[in-house]
Amino acid sequence: MEQRNLGRTGLRVSELCLGTMSFGDDAGGHAVLDAFTEAGGTFIDTADMYARGGSEEILGRWLAGRRRDDLVIATKVWGRMGDAPNDAGLSRKHIVSAVEASLRRLGTDYIDLYQTHIWDPTTPVEETLATLDTLVRAGKVRYIGASNVTASQLQRSLDVSRHRGWEPYAALQPLYNLLRRELEWELAPLSADEGLGVIPWSPLAGGWLTGKYRRGMVSAPAGSREARVQERSGEEGWRKNDTEETWRVLDALHEVAEEAGRTPSQVALRWVRERPAVTAPIIGPRTVEQLADNLGATGWELTADQTAKLDAASARTPPYPYDFQARIAP
Repeated sequence: MEQRNLGRTGLRVSELCLGTMSFGDDAGGHAVLDAFTEAGGTFIDTADMYARGGSEEILGRWLAGRRRDDLVIATKVWGRMGDAPNDAGLSRKHIVSAVEASLRRLGTDYIDLYQTHIWDPTTPVEETLATLDTLVRAGKVRYIGASNVTASQLQRSLDVSRHRGWEPYAALQPLYNLLRRELEWELAPLSADEGLGVIPWSPLAGGWLTGKYRRGMVSAPAGSREARVQERSGEEGWRKNDTEETWRVLDALHEVAEEAGRTPSQVALRWVRERPAVTAPIIGPRTVEQLADNLGATGWELTADQTAKLDAASARTPPYPYDFQARIAP
């Protein structure tokens, strides 16, 4: 598996990042981790809120038998880990408590990439960034990143860090896939300008780009992630995605997959992997079999015609002022 620099940093990471949110137990999680690293994967992402620390614990038990410096471990902070007032957010109190808890669960002395999971409007950004800078200087964290932020929030954070001489964000973890391309409007250009590595989550759109869905279907397939989410929480994702825009993308995806001799998920992952701003898509396989399919997204390239077909099918008319600028700009 190809190794790439995370943005402008000297940190080398594998071209696919293994997400651990779906890990349910040691046996399944460790089997996926073994197969991922045997294939050359070095980059693993988790978060304190995944299974209320359970994901970090599964990863930590697996790490105990490995050479720590061979791997790049990323985790995130913000999520509610208890019922007390300071058991969530990006305050100094919560971050310091959270990083110590993550280090214990992971069984490691340091975290390679420590990411704020979402913007915290109740905490001054200066407090958050000063605390993260302290963690880097103390050696508990090597690099810091942000996830689920707007372009203005990210730019503000970078500007504050630059002005104060604090450690800046080195990476962005956003939502990005063939069905959700809003990243391209501002966050991707900003990340490129500022030298941030981009590690998109949900590159397969929660299973919609895996080949399970085809035009003419009227409900989510039994056993699919969409069906499980609906059963567990009552959230109806089908109605949101059952649109002509979605089916147009899926038609093109299946066409390109057949032409390339690849699975739809491999094509969808490859499309994200080849986007100019992207360092490493985060895959989230539950099984070794799903991982094997995901790994098939490496070692080949889409043709220019295939990329153009996917780009055209997934293009969306942007809102104001992006549409206005596109029409008026010379």
